[in-house]
Amino acid sequence: MKLKLVTVDGKTYAEVQDGKPLYVHEDGKEVAFDAPNTVATISRLNGEAKSHREAKEAAEAKLKAFEGIEDGEAARKALETIKNIDEGKLIAAGKVEEIKAAAKKAAEEQVAAANKAHAEELATTRKERDTLQTQLYDEKIGGSFSRSKFIAEKVAVPADLLQAQFGRAFKVEEGRIVAYDPAGNKIFSRVKPGDVADFEEALEVLVDAYPHKDAILKGSGGGSGAKPGSGGAPEQKAAGNFGGSREERTAAIAARFPDLKTA
Repeated sequence: MKLKLVTVDGKTYAEVQDGKPLYVHEDGKEVAFDAPNTVATISRLNGEAKSHREAKEAAEAKLKAFEGIEDGEAARKALETIKNIDEGKLIAAGKVEEIKAAAKKAAEEQVAAANKAHAEELATTRKERDTLQTQLYDEKIGGSFSRSKFIAEKVAVPADLLQAQFGRAFKVEEGRIVAYDPAGNKIFSRVKPGDVADFEEALEVLVDAYPHKDAILKGSGGGSGAKPGSGGAPEQKAAGNFGGSREERTAAIAARFPDLKTA
């Protein structure tokens, strides 16, 4: 990334846009560098890292006192059982071993029952969580694809088919959409350095890196518009029903663009 320069009266200056210096990325795209926002982001991230480290150290210090105890609830109940045993009466009756065995059995039954209840509760909670996550994903990710300005203006295929190709790159984390590139790295914003890219910017990055992007972009050879060397004549429409049911649209796109995933 290089600073964009301009020469005036023999002197060289940095070119600015909205009071921000312009930088040129390796792919030729120009981005205004927001220095105050970048400094604020770095300061925020440093503060978060410090608080996370301190919280981790505090938690580890507290856990040292409970080393060797796997089931805290079972341990608590066992202590209550032992506390309620009247040792004097047991010794007098000569039934120490019998009561010990009974106490052990009672404790084991309590632990088994607690484990079973906990497992059932955990399974129910996970199921509810997965359902809510699916609903949240469908609303935030699916809705973003259907409302995308980038798709409406620059993409030649329906939004649901573009989601079938790139939807797996998006996740919902802490209530907001985060995109990942094919290598599993988060996609960060060029406009706001240090922050993750929003949906529109991330989708444009993914499509731009797609090897067969010419097959899905408008006017790029695979979508609507003129073919190179055709003198501006409109490209013939792809065979199939692009406006019918999902199954009809899927079949039409699969026939016209075999490299595009539709499942």
